[in-house]
Amino acid sequence: MKRKWLGWTIALGFVFSGLLAGCGQSKPEGRDTAQNVQEKKQLVLAVGGEPENGFDPTTGWGRYGSPLFQSTLVKRNENFGIEYDLATGYEVSGDGLIWTVTLREDVKFSDGHPLTADDVAYTFATAAESGSVIDLQNLDQVEAADPKTVRFTLKQPQSTFVHVLSTTGIVPKHAHGKDYAEKPIGSGPYKLVQWDKGQQLIVQANPDYYGTKPFFEQITFLFLGEDAAFAAAKAGAVDVAAIPASLSRQNVPGMRLTAVHSVDNRGIVFPVVPAGEKTKEGAPIGNDITADPAIRKAINIAVDRQGLVDGLLEGYGTPAYTSSDGLPWWNPETVISDANPEEARKILAQAGWRDEDGDGILEKGTLKAEFSLLYPASDVTRQSLAIAVADMIKPIGIRIHVEGKSWDEIKSQMHAQAVLFGWGSHDPLEMYNLYSSKTAGVEYYNPGFYQNEKVDAYLMQALAQATEEEALAYWKKAQWDGETGFSARGDAAWAWLVNVDHLYLVDDRLDIGKQRIHPHGHGWPVTDNITEWKWNE
Repeated sequence: MKRKWLGWTIALGFVFSGLLAGCGQSKPEGRDTAQNVQEKKQLVLAVGGEPENGFDPTTGWGRYGSPLFQSTLVKRNENFGIEYDLATGYEVSGDGLIWTVTLREDVKFSDGHPLTADDVAYTFATAAESGSVIDLQNLDQVEAADPKTVRFTLKQPQSTFVHVLSTTGIVPKHAHGKDYAEKPIGSGPYKLVQWDKGQQLIVQANPDYYGTKPFFEQITFLFLGEDAAFAAAKAGAVDVAAIPASLSRQNVPGMRLTAVHSVDNRGIVFPVVPAGEKTKEGAPIGNDITADPAIRKAINIAVDRQGLVDGLLEGYGTPAYTSSDGLPWWNPETVISDANPEEARKILAQAGWRDEDGDGILEKGTLKAEFSLLYPASDVTRQSLAIAVADMIKPIGIRIHVEGKSWDEIKSQMHAQAVLFGWGSHDPLEMYNLYSSKTAGVEYYNPGFYQNEKVDAYLMQALAQATEEEALAYWKKAQWDGETGFSARGDAAWAWLVNVDHLYLVDDRLDIGKQRIHPHGHGWPVTDNITEWKWNE
């Protein structure tokens, strides 16, 4: 305990010194003085980690939240509908291959240069060539048809392409050099002033921003761990602090706890093919136990998801049934009645699983109902979930061996062992990547080598539609069409467990607007609506 407090003391020392250095003030911002209330135009946030690769959208910055310094062609509203941002409109050709986007004429980068179609074409061409996490493999070419018109040509129709347009910030062609990630220039609501790596980031409102002017003139982001962020909140040193569920019951005077629902999910992926094959790199594929759908279905039905939320997340979360619960492309029919060990035992018995030797573990021929469940050893939440699930499943006769591993070890074993993963995106393409046979064994996608021809057909039909709205019915059928699907009602390729609420301590006088369902925790999704934030006296 003494060591922990020492860590907090050091962290708080940094908080105050960082504020003094960054803001040029004689004392840190507090929550108590009348002067601060009247002149509150600056915020201090501790809402997440530091982007390791900087702030370059062509290599992935901003894909899990607002790019902050850059603006995008379109953006999602609070209901996940598409609204124009830099774009004034877009059209998709009848064959779904040509996307033509027209641009506003009043946009400048923060260095005064106008934003043109050349900048847009350069941004996407560069992102496609970067080989980064931005998925532009389907982009054949992008060109500036005129100064205010951009034409994208796709190799195949892709209804999810609009999501790429909503998350890729536009960079200036004339100023996109090797150091851009550390010194970004954009047309977004804020511009970077100072970045002290490992410590803090200071941004100021962009006076040339064409959109709604932000209320706050300056924001300082502190790169603190969750415990240190909580300590900083108690000390009155931050206006918003991201905290873990374990600290959610502790009251901080002057601050309120805000819980934001998310699709930041945790779930178990099962190898669904028998053992025997290997990848080109020599990693084993398949598991004879989890390849039996009865095992996967029984686990899905026996596990108590609400119990996991209440017991491990202090109630701050929701049961998870897919990777996209609550999003427009989610099928509510995937919700199952769980915490039902009796039903799970029936499923196993009907599939021929019996406890022949009386040791509490079921057998079927030469097979014994036991397997390993891997989790990243550094992740306490996933460790707790893995242990809890193993305990819940043991009474139905399945033994799960919980093992903490490094990511390198997990990557080499994830095709043959169950793994506790976390996903969650506002892009329905993630659903395709997790369940399509075409992505089996590709990076971390579909590690269990799941394949269902009917599901594959639905996924392809969803991609091939011209709009997101037209694709919705196919995304939902891929999950469950009444007879088959990848969800627990069908093939049960995963046992999704929980969606983790994102928790923030927020100054009582700060209005952070209406937060929509957050994606996975990378980036700073809480600032996605930063121009809506206000200070109320």
